[in-house]
Amino acid sequence: MATFSERPHRPTDPVVAAMRAIERADFLPEALRDQAHQDHPLPLADGSTNSQPSTVRRMLQALDVRPGHRVLDIGSGSGWTSALLGQLTGPGGEVLGLDLTDFLVGFARTALSGYDLPWVRVDLATPDVLGTPGRTWDRILVSADGGQIPTELVSQLDDGGRMVIPAAGRMAVVTRAGQEVRTEHLPGQWAFVRLR
Repeated sequence: MATFSERPHRPTDPVVAAMRAIERADFLPEALRDQAHQDHPLPLADGSTNSQPSTVRRMLQALDVRPGHRVLDIGSGSGWTSALLGQLTGPGGEVLGLDLTDFLVGFARTALSGYDLPWVRVDLATPDVLGTPGRTWDRILVSADGGQIPTELVSQLDDGGRMVIPAAGRMAVVTRAGQEVRTEHLPGQWAFVRLR
């Protein structure tokens, strides 16, 4: 039998490490915190949910966030994904979470205040405006299904940028290289609340 030192070294998955550092329970209503370790979505407000951990993990792994990245988090909900993204970007990065629900923006800001992540903020989204027109990002995470991949968000990807977005029950991974935009899909069917 191989000893520990003889086993091949496997670096820690940064997404798994971030999910260990940022407690899901801190981003849930108090009545649901005892369910934080269950792998299913949990209700928040106005039909929004806190996505199941395995879904969040797969989306963040596909997003491939690196230290120093500027990341837009659309449908940030209670702020859990924004905090995870902030853990992945580190202090050299920037994370902007956007949500349409006043209550959730306030909830997210309160939850984030328990972590030392000053480069992460959550703002109220402008109705009928997707993302931040006129600004580009290294990564965009979308946690709501708009039925298709919005061109408004593709245009907000920087050169070399990547977006993970559910569209019509499929999980799209959109990448930009110069003017070329490629779309691939993760396997499986995905259920999310509606975008907009």
